[in-house]
Amino acid sequence: MPYVVTVDTGLRDLRAADHLLRTFAAELAPAEGVFGCTHLVRGERPRVVVSLAPESRAELDEVRAWLVAEGYEVTGGAPDAVGRAVLYRGAGLLRGTMTVEEVLSVSAIDRVTVLGSAGQPRLDSPLVTCGHVRPQWQGGELVLAAMPAVGGTLVPFEVPEPTPCCADH
Repeated sequence: MPYVVTVDTGLRDLRAADHLLRTFAAELAPAEGVFGCTHLVRGERPRVVVSLAPESRAELDEVRAWLVAEGYEVTGGAPDAVGRAVLYRGAGLLRGTMTVEEVLSVSAIDRVTVLGSAGQPRLDSPLVTCGHVRPQWQGGELVLAAMPAVGGTLVPFEVPEPTPCCADH
């Protein structure tokens, strides 16, 4: 994606970054083809940054101008090539139980993989979305990692309300 800007607000968790991206989308009303991703920054100051990738240079200029006017520090480009997509074509349509084929046909997701499986899932495999589908960029493709669930269904690997580590002790 040639048109990308990154915003670093020092966020510490993915939920807050997801919320920030949805806020940007509500304010900017971007075209359907925009990608909004989260990126984990490691090192001395671990945090989550967000990137926005509109479809055109003109849209990028508008996004950048709005972010700067709102007081955000904006840098060009993405911090890495493996962003976790929150905003993408069709994300809002991925609700309830859908087949893998439906997920691929209505969204920007290129491929679904199943943890622990060498091959691709069947196109008629049911995927229970839980309204929370966060694919990641891998080798230039938007890939959704799923895992087997009850009754032969699949669920996205990332769940909407994860249990914090060590929650039971």
